[in-house]
Amino acid sequence: MVSAAAYAVTAPDSPFEKTTVDRRELGPLDVLVEIKYAGICHSDIHTARNEWGGTRYPVVPGHEIAGIVAEVGSEVTRFEVGDRVGVGCFVDSCGECEPCLAGEEQYCVVGVTGTYNARGRDGERTQGGYSTHIVVTERFVVSVPDGLGLDVAAPLLCAGITLYSPLAHWGAGPGKKVAVIGMGGLGHVGVKIAHAMGAEVTVLSQSLGKKDDGLRFGADDYRATADPETFRDLRGRFDLILNTVSVNLDIDAYMSLLAINGTLVELGLPEKPIEVRAFTLAANRRSLAGSMVGGIAQTQEMLDFCARHGIGAEIEVIPASGIDAAYERVVASDVRYRFVIDASTI
Repeated sequence: MVSAAAYAVTAPDSPFEKTTVDRRELGPLDVLVEIKYAGICHSDIHTARNEWGGTRYPVVPGHEIAGIVAEVGSEVTRFEVGDRVGVGCFVDSCGECEPCLAGEEQYCVVGVTGTYNARGRDGERTQGGYSTHIVVTERFVVSVPDGLGLDVAAPLLCAGITLYSPLAHWGAGPGKKVAVIGMGGLGHVGVKIAHAMGAEVTVLSQSLGKKDDGLRFGADDYRATADPETFRDLRGRFDLILNTVSVNLDIDAYMSLLAINGTLVELGLPEKPIEVRAFTLAANRRSLAGSMVGGIAQTQEMLDFCARHGIGAEIEVIPASGIDAAYERVVASDVRYRFVIDASTI
């Protein structure tokens, strides 16, 4: 058993405190990862503060993990000590149901095991990447390609795959018009990936404050949604709209921007139910859909794609002692565009 240093919270309103967590003894198919970087996802904040309910304290968040293989089990074949690897949003699934067999473990019928705040099949609670080490079954570890820095790769394990999966599923590419709602930690990666896929990309943001960044990341157009002219000018334009924000928007207004057979995909998780009029769906045969990260094979595909196209997250690296301040800045939208914890400071 490995005793790893970590940062945890013990209550919804408590600050992060340094602690230790016991990682399970290495099994035949397990990989011990020495964590180098861990991204801060807004889901971490929701969980740490029990905003979604169901948080079991103490909890160590973190599901955007990049590091180096420190040890492998006796039957591990895909990894060796020294390999550059990543761990994303989940660390186990049944492996037998139809989604698992199709490589879509995120939709496991039995229930996927989250990287933190979940109950593993061994009955123990999972603890995440705000830590120095983690033990993960080989099947849920991915390779970080050479040329892709571990620091900029870490957020791709959640933000990257969250955007890549729907872009791939709904066929973003040459001749397709894609809009990304929001230019935050998720949205900025989506702009880069959609552009690299060959789509025509428009950012829909409340203001033009990040326009220069959006165009630099590959957007062809950048519109302020606070301007009513935006919705008149772009009516019926897009084949695919990805909503990356977690607040309740006027979905009817955004769906009016879809072309015939267009789809709006919800990626953010707003607090209240989404409301949409039936006529809005019927008009132009529009669809409202959702998507949740991607399977392990697609996550590897995404990392390989990003490495080929030189895509990494825009990050601000912080010491572990700065997690609380970083959380406040994320909530205030005061980060461009993703915080990453340097695990050597834990």
